Amino acid sequence: MKLISHIKLLALSLIAAIGLAGLQTLPASADGHSTIAAHGTFEGRSDHVTKGGVSIIKTASGYIAVLESDFSLDGAPAPTLGFGNKGKFDKATEFTKLASKDGLQSYALPAGIDPSKYDEFVVWCADFSVPLGVAKLK
Repeated sequence: MKLISHIKLLALSLIAAIGLAGLQTLPASADGHSTIAAHGTFEGRSDHVTKGGVSIIKTASGYIAVLESDFSLDGAPAPTLGFGNKGKFDKATEFTKLASKDGLQSYALPAGIDPSKYDEFVVWCADFSVPLGVAKLK
């Protein structure tokens, strides 16, 4: 189990280091050390199907949200990303549009967002102000 965690962290660090074409990313920290600050698995909300994992990676440069390769959203207008607590979305943390409705993606978190203050990562519908998917962060 520990080996799997190290392999996963290495893979996520590589994503941070090389970035993904067309996506917002942060470089890996200069010393090559990144840690998984939180992880969760999406559950759909508001009659939407949202699946897959999300990891919040802490680097020396800040935080990165990584939607894992198994991520999928059935579709919705104006999906965005942000954080919430105990089922309540914090609009102040809404930080980017979702680039793709499925697959591996990474996003740099703005410096003003401290993910340790939240227990959920949310795919949010900006047009209708409803959650499309919520991942409880551990």
